[in-house]
Amino acid sequence: MSAAEPKKPVVVLVRPQLGENIGKAARAMLNFGLVELRMVTPRDGWPNPDAGPAAAGADIVLEKARVFDSTAEALADCSHVYATTVRKRGVTKPVYTPEEASREMAQADGRSAILFGPERSGLETEDVALARAILTVPINPEFGSLNLAQAVILCAYEWSKHESLVQPTQEDQLPPAPQKELEGLIAHMEGMLESKGYFLPESRAEATRRTLRGVLTKPGWNHLEVRTLRGVLSSLQRDAKRS
Repeated sequence: MSAAEPKKPVVVLVRPQLGENIGKAARAMLNFGLVELRMVTPRDGWPNPDAGPAAAGADIVLEKARVFDSTAEALADCSHVYATTVRKRGVTKPVYTPEEASREMAQADGRSAILFGPERSGLETEDVALARAILTVPINPEFGSLNLAQAVILCAYEWSKHESLVQPTQEDQLPPAPQKELEGLIAHMEGMLESKGYFLPESRAEATRRTLRGVLTKPGWNHLEVRTLRGVLSSLQRDAKRS
């Protein structure tokens, strides 16, 4: 990590209950580039055999995970702590969304940490008191129950916007075709339409050509798409000559 890159926040699971949930949280973390997991007194001890299968390959997160006896010890080197909870629990603190918190963490000096409470009860007031802010999301007031991995992935995803992660669907996209290829497609189609009288009456021909050009240039065809369309037009031309 270069000096210009923000420090990744630490994910702290306070008294997590099920090994499976720990594994799912690790998986959610690694999906979006977070690797430092800390736990405070996991109920079933650590390591937990149920965590590995649920992590689905996020072994690096589990292998590096550290266990602490108290929340304060887990946060000892962190200057900016955000407690995830749907209620303030009697503690008056600033309230942030994951997006707002991640933006602050990316700009902050020193380590940041995000606290997540036990699956059944969430963070206790004493844990929330250690944080500088509360992190929560707008949620259905009639059903405000997120599981641990869901809560982690919401925060990890917002953090990932501050890193150079590759968008999988964009990685394989080809660049738009050169203008020369696009002009060839337009000329090809215009030539076919001209012979069919498409641009008549003559008084509307220029406007019709502009509209057609707009239709063909708007999608940003890549060179393979342009070649395919030219092939379609050529096939139609051959069929027209045979008939």
